[in-house]
Amino acid sequence: MTARTTLISNIASLVTNDPSLGAGPLGTIPDAAVVIEDDRVAWAGPTSRAPATDSHHDAGGRTAVPGFVDSHSHLLFAGERGQEFADRMAGRHYTAGGIRTTVAATRAATGHQLARTLDRHLAEMLRQGTTTAETKSGYGLTVEDEARALKVAAERTEEVTFLGAHVVAPEFTEAPDRYVELVTGPMLDACAPHARWIDVFCEKGAFDGDQARAVLTAGRRRGLLPRIHANQLSYGPGVQLAVELGAASADHCTHLTDADVDALAQAAGGPEPTVATLLPGCEFSTRSRYPDARRLLDAGAVVALATDCNPGSSYTSSLPFCIALAVREMGMTPDEALWAATAGGAAALRRSDIGRLAPGTRADLVLLDAPSPLHLAYRPGVPLVTDVWRRGRHLIHR
Repeated sequence: MTARTTLISNIASLVTNDPSLGAGPLGTIPDAAVVIEDDRVAWAGPTSRAPATDSHHDAGGRTAVPGFVDSHSHLLFAGERGQEFADRMAGRHYTAGGIRTTVAATRAATGHQLARTLDRHLAEMLRQGTTTAETKSGYGLTVEDEARALKVAAERTEEVTFLGAHVVAPEFTEAPDRYVELVTGPMLDACAPHARWIDVFCEKGAFDGDQARAVLTAGRRRGLLPRIHANQLSYGPGVQLAVELGAASADHCTHLTDADVDALAQAAGGPEPTVATLLPGCEFSTRSRYPDARRLLDAGAVVALATDCNPGSSYTSSLPFCIALAVREMGMTPDEALWAATAGGAAALRRSDIGRLAPGTRADLVLLDAPSPLHLAYRPGVPLVTDVWRRGRHLIHR
């Protein structure tokens, strides 16, 4: 079967994330064009040099960026926790205890209801330019409920994470080590076939360093790659454990010692760095201290941005919103934040085929109704995304 080619031209500013193709770290090309061949990028460069193709799309002077890569979300849930948010805005401190509220609702939901909620949020993400989304279990906390959720996710996204170690299940409140045995035994056996990753919430009130190590090493023995919720609510062993075990990412990274920052920076020099994935939607929603992205970047760590979309502490599906927060609150430049939400997210998922627009990469492309990508931070809350291609298919157009 002959491959079909499409030219997207009249792009005011094309972000490739490949410095060999354009200017600066983002590899930006002015007055640019892209050629898509089936589901891949075949060519990117100045419009004046564009080759002939089977079809053509005029970008109308818009900006083109790689599809956003959301490397941390929790979309397998039922119910909502709007009143909890209202209570926090009235002064109640966030402690993560509300997770158990969502556990009860998720257990009571049908598989169809979970699938419908996941589909709705993935569609919402796509409309905002997210073409790759990781999502986790963690609201079932029984063998049956965790496996059921992951089966639903595996039918809809390639980046699926087993998070049976989200919090200790309510039935095991007085016996957390027995729950760890369940997670690393029967639950892992049931869930591993449906997941690529294993995660654990390493935090006071959830799982300590030894328990987190047991969960991640058990998952690795079953072929799952580790990632970890680390240092969100307090200082702790999560970041150091992530680097030691070669985890793809340490997520949250709000409370970091100098040793934690140094460990992430040193890991950045290896072929598979442990990425510091920052989740500013969570701090926005909980009125907590934001991570210091500038400190991490200046030290040489690899940084990603993700939404942490979940019903309790960060109910946003918008990576453009998180980009604006990262620039306003975390010391990132607009270019750094865009890279973190695209190529950085790809690095956190250990993917080289997404997060860039270079020949051979997946044709995931977003058009912004703006003359430059700076407008993602400059115009927060404005729906700039007009068109989205995923795997070469033009799925969103307005």
